[in-house]
Amino acid sequence: MSTNDASGAARGGRTSAAGSALEKSLRILEAVAAPGGPHRLAELTAAAAVPKSSTYRILASLVEQGFVRQDAESRYGAGPRLRGLAAQVSGGEPASIGGILDELQQATGQTVHLALRSGETITYIRKLESDQPFRTASRVGMRMPLHTTAIGKSILAHLPDAEVRALVAATGLPARTPRTLTTGRALRAQLAQVRARGFAVDDEENEPTIRCLGAALLDPDGRPIGGVSITTVTFLVSREEIEAYAPALRTATESLAPLL
Repeated sequence: MSTNDASGAARGGRTSAAGSALEKSLRILEAVAAPGGPHRLAELTAAAAVPKSSTYRILASLVEQGFVRQDAESRYGAGPRLRGLAAQVSGGEPASIGGILDELQQATGQTVHLALRSGETITYIRKLESDQPFRTASRVGMRMPLHTTAIGKSILAHLPDAEVRALVAATGLPARTPRTLTTGRALRAQLAQVRARGFAVDDEENEPTIRCLGAALLDPDGRPIGGVSITTVTFLVSREEIEAYAPALRTATESLAPLL
C-alpha cells in the first residue's frame, strides 16, 4: 500500500483530510442529527472532521435552506426539511404534519401552503389544492419574497425591527403587483397590525386576484422559521370571509410549530 493509499485508508477511504464539499456537508448533517443535540459548532467540527471555518459556512447554508435549525444559544439541531426527509424515508410523518394541513384544507376548502424561511425569501414545501376548479401558480420548491406574501409578512412581524430594516435595505421592496407594499414605512405599519392581530393578509400584493391569510410558525425561542397560509381567489372569497379563517389557521400553526 502506498503512502497516499495508507493515509486515505486511515481516513476511512477519503482522498483528502476533509473530502469534497458534498462529503463535508453530508458528514455535518450526520453530526447534526446525532443523539444529544442540539450541538455546538465545536462538537460538529470534531464529529464531522471538517475545518471549523468550513463547518460554519456549510451550517449557515443548511440553516438558510431549512435542513438545520440554529437556536438562541448558537447550537445546531435538525431542521424541518431534514425531519421531513427522515419522515418520508421511514414511511410516515412526525405526528402527522400532513394530517394537520389536511384538516385545515378540509375545514376551509381553500388552498393551503406550508413554507419555510430561506434567508430573504420563503420556500414552499407543501401545497394542498383547494376544492375549487381554480389553481394558483405556486408550487412546492418555489421561493417568494417576504414582503409580498402573507407567510412572509407574518415572519417579518416576528423579527426585531433592526433585522427587518436590514432585510429591506439588502433586498429593497420590489413591486410584484400595483398593491405591493414598496416603502419601509408602509411595511412596518402593516407588520404592527400583524403582531396585534396574529395573522397577515396578502391582498393581491403578490399575484393579481389572489388573497392569502398567513400566520408564522415559531421555534421554542420565539423565532419565526416559516408559516402556513390559506389562499383564495378574490372573486370567490371576500377579505372578511378569509379573515374568518384566522382561528382555524391559528390552531394549525400552534399544532405544527412543535413538530418543526
